[in-house]
Formats: sequence, structure tokens, C-alpha cells
Amino acid sequence: MLAQVLGGLPRITDPNVLVGNASADDAGVYRLSSDIALVLSVDFFTPIVDDPRTFGRIAAANSLSDIYAMGARPVSALAIAAFPEEGLPLSVLSDILAGGVEKAREAGIDVIGGHTVKDPEPKYGLSVTGIVHPDRIIRNSTARAGDLLILTKPLGTGILTTARRRDLIADEDLAAAVASMETLNSAASEAMARGRVHAATDISGFGLIGHLTEMTHAGNVGAKIDAAAVPLFDDVIQLAARGCAPGGTVTNLDQALAAGVLFADSVSPELSLALCDAQTSGGLLISLAEDSADRLLEDLAKRGVAAAAVIGSITQRSGIAIR
Repeated sequence: MLAQVLGGLPRITDPNVLVGNASADDAGVYRLSSDIALVLSVDFFTPIVDDPRTFGRIAAANSLSDIYAMGARPVSALAIAAFPEEGLPLSVLSDILAGGVEKAREAGIDVIGGHTVKDPEPKYGLSVTGIVHPDRIIRNSTARAGDLLILTKPLGTGILTTARRRDLIADEDLAAAVASMETLNSAASEAMARGRVHAATDISGFGLIGHLTEMTHAGNVGAKIDAAAVPLFDDVIQLAARGCAPGGTVTNLDQALAAGVLFADSVSPELSLALCDAQTSGGLLISLAEDSADRLLEDLAKRGVAAAAVIGSITQRSGIAIR
């Protein structure tokens, strides 16, 4: 639906816009000079955990991820918040904002302003500005056939947070997913910038398959995923079997099937859901030359990105975009 809406907007003609909305990339990029380009993104959403400060940290990490996916360095952020006039103490909003500031400072930047609106449901996120050399932008549209695909965080945050909201798991069962969502993709981005990376994107609301579909469509390539190699959080498959998938995950799977993504018979319905699970502050999906993969995995491990794994490859475009 969003693609239909964006398709009706005027085409961007400014030659300094190096990345616009045509390729569904993670951020917009605007060239200021021959060696500096601004990388611009915004993201905000409703709480997915009960603790407001934790929510602020997760939302900020999620917003920063778009900058890291482009191979850029964040330099500043603006906060976007919605909060009800009644029903919640202002201390909740203070904690949300403080959590965001805490995560932004971990990224080496400040939240230098923002905007709030009255809303019955709290929402929070950041508009982040980064910088990158115009020749070193990492796009989602430049994957090459023969590349390997590396995913840097496990999947399943949508299923796990849904299960927690339904009291099917305890806080301690969600702890690993919370820690992952709070973790910046900065280390993965730094490692990526040192390797022979051809393309990248971050995994968020459209799930692994949805964001990979954007990558293959933008680059006119295909992909093959080894479903058994994709890292998952504990109990994700069992919880999916109990119907814990959020609405966004189910929609992602329906859209993947409608787009012609082919799941082998050996891939269970629960695993198919997990591959399409709507993520919050997920990992980076990196496409790079096969002979560079081992070196990148070693560099990621040294930087503490322990869950990174090769999950598939980029192929020539055929009738089925993703298998």
C-alpha cells in the first residue's frame, strides 16, 4: 500500500539526491560536497516492552540502524514523541526520552531537539542525521549474483514480544531479545565498512524476507536462503506454533507468498513465519563477495557480533526472486 502511495508522488530530480525513495533503501542521502553526503532517516513506533526507559533505548537503537545500514556515521538526532494528556504520569515520558538520550550518547551523538504531539497511545523514535563519503554509500540495490548473505542478529523479536504481551513467557524469556534490540548496529557497520561489501539493509518491520525482497527487486537479482542456517532466538518456532505471530508478521508472510517467494516443503509453516517476522532493531543483512565472507565473520566476531551467520546467497534473477 505504501508503494502505491509513494508511486503517485513527483519524481525526485535534484542531482544531489544520491538515494531517494525509488529503491526503498534504508535512508535518504543528499550530497553536500564532493566528499560529504548527509544520510537522513526517521523512525518511531509504539512501545513493545513495559519498561519506558528500555523502550526509549530500543526505539533509539532502531532509528540509528538505518544510518549504520548505509555505511554512515551518525552525527545528530531529533526526538519524535507522542504522549497522552491523561492516564500516564509525565515520569513515563521522561524515562522514554532519557532512554533515547542514553542510547544516542552510546552512539556518540546528542539528541539536540525534537517534537511532541498529544496522542492517546505513546510513540517514540528519532530522526537521525549521519554523514558518509558519497563514494562509500552502501545501498540495498547493488547486490551481485554470487554474493553471500550474512545476517548479524537472530530473528524472532516480534514473536517473542507478542508472547510476552500475552503472558505466555516471562520477562527472563524475553531478556535475550531485549538485549539484542538495545544493541546498536555500529560494530557491524564498522566491520562492514572494512570489507568488500556490495549491498546491505537492516531488518525491521518487513522481516528478513520482506527486506530481502526489496534488495533483490532493487538490484534485479534473486536470492536463495538456507532456512536452517538463519539464527533464531530460543523458543521462536514453538511460540509461532502457538499462534504468537503479530499481525505484521502474518501480513509479511502473505505478501511474500503473493510476491512469488518459494518456501520448500521442508520449511515448516512456523519457520516460514519466523523468516517473515516483523523485527524491531534487527540486524544488518549484508551482501558481499564469497571470498570476503570469512574475513568479515572474523571481524564481526572480534567486535562482539557473535550471532552473525551466512544464511544464503544472491543469484541471477529468474522467475522466482527468492527461494
